[in-house]
Amino acid sequence: MTTTDDTPEARAFRDLLRSLRVWTGELPDFDPDTAPEAPLPLFRQWLGEAAAAGVPEPHTMSLATADAAGDPSARIVMLHDADENGWHFASHRGSRKGRELAARPSAALCFYWPLVGRQVRVRGAVTAAGPEESAADLRRRSPGALAAALVGHQSEVLGSFAELERAADESWERAQREPDAAVPSWTAYVLRPEEVEFFQGDDRRRHVRLCYRRADDGWQRVLLWP
Repeated sequence: MTTTDDTPEARAFRDLLRSLRVWTGELPDFDPDTAPEAPLPLFRQWLGEAAAAGVPEPHTMSLATADAAGDPSARIVMLHDADENGWHFASHRGSRKGRELAARPSAALCFYWPLVGRQVRVRGAVTAAGPEESAADLRRRSPGALAAALVGHQSEVLGSFAELERAADESWERAQREPDAAVPSWTAYVLRPEEVEFFQGDDRRRHVRLCYRRADDGWQRVLLWP
C-alpha cells in the first residue's frame, strides 16, 4: 500500500491541480444526428473550426504505439494529411515509433482542441509507404524539417548537446544546398481507421461522444456514454 506524499511541495502541487480549470469559454453545440455518414468530412470540419477558433497547432496529435511486448509509448507528432486512405504522418524508420510500428503495425491518435472542448480519437492499422512516396512527403515539408531529418539518429542515445549542435548546423547547411537531399530512413505512414470517436465537451459534463466503427458496408455510428 502506498502512502500520500504530504510534503509542502506535494501539497502545493495538488492545490495547483485542483485550481486549474478547463473550457472557460463558450463551447460550440454538436448535434450527432446531423453528423455525416463517414468520419472524414466531420474531422476536416472540426479541424478547420479549431483553427478558426485560434487553437494553437490544431494539426498536432498524440500518437500511441506499442512494442513487441505490448508496452505502450506516446508522443506528439504532426498530421500530414487526412484522406480516404487514412490519417498520414511520418518519421524515421529507425526511431522508437518506427521500430514499434514495424513490430506492431497498429496505432492510436488523439487530437485535443481545448478552446472548443473537442477531441478526436482514431484507431487502426498502420502501413508504411515506399521510398518514393516517403521522399515526396519530405519534399513537401519546410527546409527546417529537411534539416532535422538529415540529422537522423532519432531516439538514439546522444553523447552531448555539443554533438547535436554540430550535426544540426551541418544538416542545416546541407538542406540549403540540397533542397532535394535524400533521407533513406524517412518513412511516411498512413493509419487506416477502424474506429473514429468525436468528443464534444459540455460545461455540465453532458459530453457528446459519437463513435464511427468500420463495418463491411461502410461505417456504423453509435453514441457512447460520457
